[in-house]
Amino acid sequence: MKKQILPLAVASALGLSIFTTGVAMAKEKDAITIYSSAQPGSISPDIYRPIPGQHRGYYNVPGYAMIKSTREYNIARGINQLEVADVAALLDPTTVQFRSQDDKDARVLEQNYQFDLVSQQKLLQRYLGQSITVEQLIGDKIHKKTGELISADGGLVIKDSSGGIHSINSYHNISFPQLPGGLRTKPTLLWSLYSDNPGKQDIELSYQTNGMTWWSDYNIIYSEKGKNSCKMDLAGWVSIINQSGASYEDAKLKLIAGDVNRANPAPSPHVLRKSMAQEAYRDDAGFEEKSFFEYHLYTLGRPADLPNNSTKQLELFPAINDIKCKKELVFDASSQFYGYGGLNTNQGYGRHSQDDVNVYLRFKNDKSSSMGIPMPAGRIRVNQRDTDGSLEFIGEDIIDHTPKDEDVLIKMGNAFDIKGERKQTDYSVDTSNKRMSETFEITLKNHKDKVEEVVIRESLYRWSNWEIVNNSHDFSKQDARRIHFKVKVPANEEITVKYKVNYSW
Repeated sequence: MKKQILPLAVASALGLSIFTTGVAMAKEKDAITIYSSAQPGSISPDIYRPIPGQHRGYYNVPGYAMIKSTREYNIARGINQLEVADVAALLDPTTVQFRSQDDKDARVLEQNYQFDLVSQQKLLQRYLGQSITVEQLIGDKIHKKTGELISADGGLVIKDSSGGIHSINSYHNISFPQLPGGLRTKPTLLWSLYSDNPGKQDIELSYQTNGMTWWSDYNIIYSEKGKNSCKMDLAGWVSIINQSGASYEDAKLKLIAGDVNRANPAPSPHVLRKSMAQEAYRDDAGFEEKSFFEYHLYTLGRPADLPNNSTKQLELFPAINDIKCKKELVFDASSQFYGYGGLNTNQGYGRHSQDDVNVYLRFKNDKSSSMGIPMPAGRIRVNQRDTDGSLEFIGEDIIDHTPKDEDVLIKMGNAFDIKGERKQTDYSVDTSNKRMSETFEITLKNHKDKVEEVVIRESLYRWSNWEIVNNSHDFSKQDARRIHFKVKVPANEEITVKYKVNYSW
């Protein structure tokens, strides 16, 4: 017959024994898996610091963590009262999960989460009408005054044994007889646990907590290696914020990269050898990466300390040297015009525009580039070494989660010596036959003393059904609404690209 588990109040009424055990020490290291909801590059340095006066830290850290620990308790038969301390102050009590490794039928009948932490003001409020001792420093001597606390609003008002009233606005110390019930020095879970298996048990506890997040940063040292080609050294770092209200020592650390939904709430060093970054995940007890569900999981190969109210930086992978890259110049004046909200026959829309020529760095995240690893989203900063050996900052961008074998494109800034202009030279619309045509001229001016190759990106934004019928230079179709012209602009000269597009509907 299946044993019936009685609620705590019923067990007490029937006279059954209720055992109480104290707080147990963790038997195994904490395991922490951190999830980030921060947009790449969105972390402000202000988030590193707690809000003054809030001992539980900064509440809006954009992320959360799963915490798991195993603790040993001496369990008696029947109902036990367990105090589970050293939990995060920002834990979500609805996510707490319990499992006894020694008694599969053990159950938590009732759980209370007590987070009313002790403070001087709370102690004073609890001791109204009771006796306390106040110490004052007068000159170089300490004077003590004991009496009934009758007010703690602003200063202290004490009534002594003879009925005298003393208003005390400044004091050196306050002595309280004991800690009042209901106040705790640290957040604590109180469990009413039923078990029919007395003795030592390993209790596995897991829960979610807010106040923790992580993000990636990448640093590049760039060097030019000829015409439009370059090489770079890349290093990746992980930053972790812990403002959960708990500290973790020698914890097993994991990071999840990906968009996890939550309810709202050798012969050739570059071709045949293994990726240096992949090796780094296994060497030096660094991060090891693997696929996990539809995400990527990064596990640190050594224990990590995560003190409360702290920021920690960990190496994601060691610097990877001599990655092949390419510098690209792009003129993209048409992207500022948006369509397909409907057919656009307004002649003035997009008629004329001037824009800078953007500078990009591109590299392939594959084994031939010594990479070939999933790269978590983050900010990527680029520096170049000057002739005197100093590193100078030349640009930064944000990259999304990038799988292996994909291109990484970094927007660096704008070219100083190359300018572009785009203008409409002809336009006609025939609404009866549902046709429209438009002609553009795009002029690029190169003020450098060398030839430069520029990619002209054109968006065909008036309607989805289009055809290029006349063009001065070859183009490539990128997708359903974009084409690219790749042209070479002579030194200290300019070129003009012309094309005509017909729309029909």
